[in-house]
Order: sequence, then structure tokens, then C-alpha cells
Amino acid sequence: MMADAKKIVQVLFEANNIPIPPNRAAIFEQFIKKPGSEAVIRALLANQTELMEKWKLENRIMDIAQQPVRILNATVGKPYETWFDFDQLKWKDIAAFEFTGLEDIGLTFDPKTSQLSGVPAQSGDYKLLFRYRLQEEPEDAPYHEKVIPIIINPDPKSLWKKLDSNQQDPYWKEDDVTAFEPLGDRSILVSSKRGRSHANVGSFREDDFAFKALPGGWNIVVVADGAGSAKISRKGSALACNTVVEYFLDQPAVEGMAVFDELLKQYKTDNSEIQKKINQHVYNNLGKAALHVHKKLIAFAAEVSVPVKDLNTTLIFTLFKKYETGYALLSFGVGDCPIALLNKDVSEVTLMNWIDVGEFGGGTRFITMPEIFHDQKFATRFGFKVVEDFSYLIMMSDGIYDAKFVVEANLPNIKKWKEFLADLGGKNEDGISVALSTANPDIVSQFSAWMDFWSPGNHDDRTLAIVF
Repeated sequence: MMADAKKIVQVLFEANNIPIPPNRAAIFEQFIKKPGSEAVIRALLANQTELMEKWKLENRIMDIAQQPVRILNATVGKPYETWFDFDQLKWKDIAAFEFTGLEDIGLTFDPKTSQLSGVPAQSGDYKLLFRYRLQEEPEDAPYHEKVIPIIINPDPKSLWKKLDSNQQDPYWKEDDVTAFEPLGDRSILVSSKRGRSHANVGSFREDDFAFKALPGGWNIVVVADGAGSAKISRKGSALACNTVVEYFLDQPAVEGMAVFDELLKQYKTDNSEIQKKINQHVYNNLGKAALHVHKKLIAFAAEVSVPVKDLNTTLIFTLFKKYETGYALLSFGVGDCPIALLNKDVSEVTLMNWIDVGEFGGGTRFITMPEIFHDQKFATRFGFKVVEDFSYLIMMSDGIYDAKFVVEANLPNIKKWKEFLADLGGKNEDGISVALSTANPDIVSQFSAWMDFWSPGNHDDRTLAIVF
């Protein structure tokens, strides 16, 4: 201790221009040992220690004040939780603390779990006030304060406007349509919703659908997706859907489907001759329907003096009928809208069409394109399937497909379809469920609400038809 005292006194004297020359060193030693000097030196050492402790405390408070603390961003209306890890922040020396201002933004803090949680009610850049006391300080010492920023983002949905489309437009149609009706021995649940990108600017729904119980026990479901780049594709998709239904209501088509009934009586999977005849029948009858739609669109374009590309639309349709031995399903597709048939126990999926996709947006094809009918792949656009039973026949536009399946490679994967059904059943971010039951009185409202699901980057029209 005396060595430290000697050094401290020397530094103090030198600072006050009182040097200790070598020839006075012995006298200096005696000086600091005198009782009076020792008492002063002990007080000096005590004051020095107290001063250093005060500086350390001040320095620690400044360290905490300047320490960057970042917490997770929150979103309005969404449950939020984050933790303050005092060990990671190196705040073990904090003896007591509290937050102020949390209730103003819909959050609370649980000191037992160090969890910050809640459901923020408003967006903005906020500053949380963290008040604390260090272990070295007495219990009655005032709290220090540190500002911790938190960003609460607005609900992305709230950023989109929903402007009504122009009902005076000659090709206007409802922005949202949802229907649930019997169809043959089954039921159909179908919804077509205007995309957020269209609602945001007050433009029109370009998707469309139609369904009908046909003569002879056949039933048809049609879905079309009008091209976003086509000026009146909303009319093109509506005209395409209605024209398909009208075609199969005409007597020649009714008679053609009756021929199919006779062929099906002879159908066996190992009879290549009958299989060939059935394939030819499907090709002829459904091919004529597709060509009829194509010609109808060309004629309409000429009638209203617009290029036919202004009516560009994809088109898929499926016919199904119940026989004593099971179901027959026939399909056609052009564009990027899939048709899927799920077997009775949802253990297998059969894709009833292949979809036109490409590396760029121009990869899809439209029923308005004449090359569709001359392409060597035209014959492969038809599907035929006989099954004892099925759980779901599902048809959708790319507004559903892009959001829920993302890529074409996921479509043959039954696991993805199970996930899709689970999503419909409520396993989604919003917890909205649709009970696919004829006994569900709220099925239309539930389905309509589910169709409004949020999917970042996917704001196109959505059409989904489910036969069950």
C-alpha cells in the first residue's frame, strides 16, 4: 500500500510543480510515514477509489446508451413476439428495468420470460423507452433511460386499394363471383376473384368460368384466364366459357356424346382398338368444341373491329359422367391452367392436361392462336380417364397455381395437393377454413373469404373450381 501511496503522492506533487530530487528521497520517505501524512494519504486513496468507481459507472451507462440494439420489425394486425437476450446483450449487470410506451402500440413485456409480444394496431417508426438501474447502484437510485427503436410495418393488404370497375363498360362483369350448386351426382364450388393488381386501379376481372349439367348425364366445367396484356380479354374469357357450354348443348354434340356412351360400354384397358376409337372420339368432339370457340372469338373480334389478340384467353374444360361402373372424364386445355383429379383416398393425383409454361411471360398459349390447331402437339391437349370414384376434380387459373404450387414440377406431387387441401381446411396464415361439405351452410362465404388469401407477389385474378 505504501508503495502505491508513494507513487500517488509523487504524481500529485509533480503535477503541482513540486519535484522530489534524489538527495531528498530519504526525507520524502519519512514524510509520507508521519502519522499526519498517512491519514491524509489514506483519505486520498479512498477518494481516488471512489472517483474511479464513479467513472466506471458513468462509463458503463454511456456504453449501454451507445450500444446498438435492434429488435424484429412488427406488422400491424399480426401477432408479434421477440425476446431480449440479456446475456447476448451483455446486460447481466442490470439489476432492475422496465419499458414504457408499449401499451401505446399494442405491445406488452413479460419480465419472467423477457418476451415482448402483442398485436400492433398502428404502423410507424417508434421509440421504446428502456429504463434501468445497474447492480452497483443503490435501490433508490433513479433509473437511466435508453431509447430502443422498433419499426411497425403496415399490413401489406391495407396498401392495396379496392376500386370498383366501371359498370358502364360494355364488357363489364362482376368483380367477384362465388357459387355452390349440385352438378350431376356431385357438387361444384367455384369462385372467380378480381386480382388485387386490378382492383388497385379499378380495372376488370379477366378470369371467368362456367358449368352446366348437360343432356345425357354429362356435366361440364370450364375455366378461362384472359391475358392481362389483352385489351378486352375479360370478354374473351367470358365468351370462351359460354361458347363451350353452348356447343355441348347443341344437338350434334349431344348425339356425339351419346356415341361415346356406346364406346364406353366396350371399354377395356387391354383393348387397343376400342381405346383408339375412344381417343379419336375425344379428339373429334372436344377438338371441334375448342375450334368452335376459336372461330367464335375471331368472329366477335371482326364484329367489334378489334384485333383478335385483344381477346386472348386460356381455356380449360372437363366433362364428366357417372356410369354404373364409375366415372368417365374428358378434358381439354390450352394455357397455364391445370386440371387435377384426386383419387378417392387422396393418395394419387392425375393431371388431366399439360400446361403451357415458358421461361418468359410469352410462354403460355391462348385459344385465339390459330397455330394451336396446326401444331403436332394439338392431339396431346386432350385427356381421358375412367375411374371407379374420385374425391376431387380441381381446376384453377394461374392466380391460384402460382401462389399455391409455384412451379409446374409440384403439380404431379400428391403431397402438394394434400397441403393444398389442408390449406383449404384452415392450415394457413389467416386461419380461414372451408368445410367442403354439402351440409355446410356457410360454404360460399367461407370459400369467398379463403380466396382472398395473401401471397406476396401474387396479385392476379384467381379462379378455382372444385367438384366433390
